Amino acid sequence: MNDAEVSAALTRLARSHTWTWSATARDLFDALDTDDGARHHPTALVAEADPAVFVAMADNPDFVARLEAELARTPAPRTERPDVAYFSPEFGISELLPQYSGGLGILAGDHLKAANDLDVSLCGVGLFYRQGFFSQGVVDGQQSESYPTYTPEGLGCVDTGVTVTVPFPGRQVSARVWRMDVGTVPLLLLDTDVAVNAAGDRAITDRLYSGDRRHRLEQEMILGVGGARALTALGWDVPVHHLNEGHAGFLILELLDRRIAAGDSLADAHAALGPGLVFTTHTPVPAGIDRFEPELATEYLKSWAAAWKIRVDDLLALGTDPQDDPPAFNMAAFCLRTAARTNGVSKLHGEISRKLFAAVPGGDAITSVTNGVHARTWIMPELQALFDDALGAGWADGDPDAWAAVASLDAAAIAEIRRLGALRLQALVKERLGAAFDPEALTVGFARRFATYKRANLLLQPAEELAALLADDDRPVQFVFAGKAHPADGPGKALLADIVRYAGTDEANGRFLFVPDYDVEVAQALYAGCDVWLNNPIRPREASGTSGEKSALNGGLNCSISDGWWDEMADDRNGWTIPGSDADDPAERDTEEAADTLALLGGDVLTTYYDGGAALGPAWIERVRHVWASLGPQVTAARMVADYQRTLYGPALDAVAAVSTT
Repeated sequence: MNDAEVSAALTRLARSHTWTWSATARDLFDALDTDDGARHHPTALVAEADPAVFVAMADNPDFVARLEAELARTPAPRTERPDVAYFSPEFGISELLPQYSGGLGILAGDHLKAANDLDVSLCGVGLFYRQGFFSQGVVDGQQSESYPTYTPEGLGCVDTGVTVTVPFPGRQVSARVWRMDVGTVPLLLLDTDVAVNAAGDRAITDRLYSGDRRHRLEQEMILGVGGARALTALGWDVPVHHLNEGHAGFLILELLDRRIAAGDSLADAHAALGPGLVFTTHTPVPAGIDRFEPELATEYLKSWAAAWKIRVDDLLALGTDPQDDPPAFNMAAFCLRTAARTNGVSKLHGEISRKLFAAVPGGDAITSVTNGVHARTWIMPELQALFDDALGAGWADGDPDAWAAVASLDAAAIAEIRRLGALRLQALVKERLGAAFDPEALTVGFARRFATYKRANLLLQPAEELAALLADDDRPVQFVFAGKAHPADGPGKALLADIVRYAGTDEANGRFLFVPDYDVEVAQALYAGCDVWLNNPIRPREASGTSGEKSALNGGLNCSISDGWWDEMADDRNGWTIPGSDADDPAERDTEEAADTLALLGGDVLTTYYDGGAALGPAWIERVRHVWASLGPQVTAARMVADYQRTLYGPALDAVAAVSTT
């Protein structure tokens, strides 16, 4: 390789985004580190590097050999039409790609990565947010937000040359289509910051989940209608569309329009769409459903109704849930009425969803596919190497036989890996907080969105008991918290402020920490370094949750309310289930469940961790082995995507093919 070939090869690897889960790929970019204290997307590192660096790389046989080996492991992106288009308002690929806010986006990113691993014919469709989601600061104990600006090129996107238009009241709004590759899987991102748009329209895709209801609706029109038109403009007549939540539901408008233009009635067109639509709902509570006031929705729907020569009320009716008070255009109801295949994201959530949407046609047919996580993204590299050597490659795909081999893992090797993870977390805490962190102490982690139902401050209620636990020098316990509250969520911000305030008290004893600016990098350090993962939502409001799955893959034990994925996978040995209160009064319920949680942590959890008198005692290591054997086959995104392929995508493709041949 010469210097130009090295530069081109590194650019290809940077744009493939396989480095987000491949440590060997990330290592290749180390020589381009700017040492400015900030982390940069590898595409930007390559573009801005001194040309002399590539000359030196080309003259280094070891580097060239590693680069060529990585290229050989990196398949080319798909160019042919995919079978499935996966629509989502956010995609969490890496902390260097701030196009996600939390669990929904991380799940979507893991879905694309697993589709790459399993060679599933799928593409993603989303929006490109020039200011992404906010960067978090903590000033005087309160969350603050800042919004850096990003360019698509700087984040590894390539201009497809396609621009689509979407009808808005009295105007057409244009969106440029960028392509970001996630291994073999193309991700199309629509961007309204183009010169032909008015200033207000250029800002439609400015920030993730910002602005008022009109802004949100306009983003969803670009995602759904614009996304469908982008696929067509690329020549991809995709047979199956997967709606990851109702945010992309306006896709249905575009698909209806095509059939009505071909001569179908609204009813016939609507019925014909069902076989090719998959809809996944992620909320177990009415407040989490995307609804728009009928007057607002009418502004954007009336042009479609006029073109189809129907009353706008007939179109609004497709998005009604009789339980809504006041009436609204309900995006989940719109999707449920249309899609032939619908699912929740855990078994319990499937049950809850059938009740929640009982009044909506199609609501009684909701099934479930339990969420999983992309193993190689979330497991620390040294543990991956141990698994590769001892279990074979099948562990990452959720192979039960591969995971069964954890029984043979040496206890000392497990303890060493766990200590290495704790040292990584210690380094992060020192960097972010300048605070002390004991890598030998039992470490309890809590990191997620600061929504009220997740009850981040639950353990602060039994203040004396918590203080006593934190004061124990013989068997030390420390807590590490992280997470963001939505900028408009006052109660969520108040929870965060409670945590930050308590961390600074004498009672916290320096063992109760809040790490700011939660992102993928912080999460990875927490999953590797925490011994216990705490999850105490109000049951059954956690649709699935995936943070505890990531902790489990790293050898962490869950201590959780029986909700979401934990409700179906807990077996009394792979963690601890917090007893649920039967109290009707919310305050009484919280008091009881807080006491039960602290009793578990200060009792069996603490005793097991310090079994034999030292940290990571034999009983704890045996539990870690069981966590891997029992949960490893169940919690991977490979298992999840394989379930989608078997139970939803495959049948949908068969149904579409059957219709097209009749």
